[in-house]
Amino acid sequence: MDRIRRILVVDDESSNRDLLTKMLKALGYYVDSAIDGLKALDQLKLGYDLILLDVMMPGMDGFEVVRKIRAGTEYQDIPICMVTGLSSREDRLRAVEAGVNDFIAKPFDMMELKIRTNSLLREKESREALKRYHSELEATVAKRTEALRQALKETADAQRRTYQAQLETIERLAMAAEHRDRETAYHIKRMSRYCHLIAKKLGLPPQECELILNATPMHDVGKIGIPDGILLKPGKLDPSEWEIMKKHSEIGALILSGSSSDLLQAGEIIARSHHERWDGTGYPMGLSGENIPLWGRITALADVFDALTNKRPYKDAFSNEMAVQIMKEARGIFFDPKLLDIFLDNISEVFAIQAQYMDTLADNRSEQARKQAECVNTEAMRMKK
Repeated sequence: MDRIRRILVVDDESSNRDLLTKMLKALGYYVDSAIDGLKALDQLKLGYDLILLDVMMPGMDGFEVVRKIRAGTEYQDIPICMVTGLSSREDRLRAVEAGVNDFIAKPFDMMELKIRTNSLLREKESREALKRYHSELEATVAKRTEALRQALKETADAQRRTYQAQLETIERLAMAAEHRDRETAYHIKRMSRYCHLIAKKLGLPPQECELILNATPMHDVGKIGIPDGILLKPGKLDPSEWEIMKKHSEIGALILSGSSSDLLQAGEIIARSHHERWDGTGYPMGLSGENIPLWGRITALADVFDALTNKRPYKDAFSNEMAVQIMKEARGIFFDPKLLDIFLDNISEVFAIQAQYMDTLADNRSEQARKQAECVNTEAMRMKK
C-alpha cells in the first residue's frame, strides 16, 4: 500500500490555513500547518512531500523561506507551490528564481489544487524513483566491479602460478640435461643472466629480456637425446661421434617444438641456433651474420664465456682476463661484433653475476663446452700466427 503523502501548509492567516488543510485532507493527504516562515523551517525535519507556501507573511516572506530551503542540500528536492494573489510577471519570475516549482492563485479552486498537488507529488515520486534506481545501479555496478576485480585477481594469480610452475618445470628439465653432462645448476643461472644482461644493454623491451632470461636455460636440453657413451666420453670425440654430439641442438629444438607457449617457442629457437657462428661455420644450419636469430647469437656468447671461465677435467679455468682476450680475438668470427662489444662494455656486471653464482661442483664436465673452448682457443691461436 502506498504511504499517505505529507503536506505542509504555511500561511499567517488562519482562515487560509484552515481552508487549505480541509481541502487537502479531503484529497487524502496528511496535513500539517505553520503560521510563519520560521516555524515552517523548524518543522521541515518532520519530513514532507510538498509545501504550500504563502508569499506575504510578516517577518520572513515566502521568497526568503524558499531561498533558505533551497540553500541547503537536505530539503532541495521538496516541491514548493506558492500560494499567492500576486499575478505580476516580475513576482512570478522572482519566485521561480528563488526555487518555487508551481503556483496556486487565491481564491482557491478545489480542482486546480488537486491537479497541481498531484502533478508536483508525481514529479517528486519520479525523482525519488530515479534516485533509487541510480543508487541501486551504483550498488550493482560496485558489486559487479568488485566481483570482476576479484575474478581478475584470481585469474592473474592462477596465471602467475601456472607461469611459475612452467618456469620451474623448464628449469628442472634444463638441469636434468645439464646433469647428464655433469654440468651444474650454476652454469644455467650464470649464462641465462649473462644473456639477460646483454639483452637489456642492447635495449630490448623488458618483456623480451624476461623471455630471454627464462628461455636460455633450455639451450642444451637436447643433450637428453645423446647416448651416454658419447656425452660422457672422457677423451676426444672422433668425427662420427662429434656429428652425433652436434645433433643435440636439433634434438632440443624438436623437444620444444609445437608449443603455444611463447617461452617454449623461444627455447626452441635458442636450442637450434646457439651453436651457429657469425662467420657461418657453426651448426646445425651453417647460418651466418644476422641470419642467425638474435637470441641464438646472445646465448652463444654467454655460453662460450661460461665454458672458458670454468674448470674442466681437461683444463683449468681460464682467468677472466684470458677469456676476454680469446673472445676479443674471435670477434666477427664466432661472435656478433655488436653483441660482443656490448658484453665487453659491461664486463664488470658480467663478473658480478659470475661471482654471485660460483660453481661448487669440482667434477663439472661438458664435452660440448670443452669443444667450444677448444674451438675458440684454436681459432685464437690461428689468428695470432
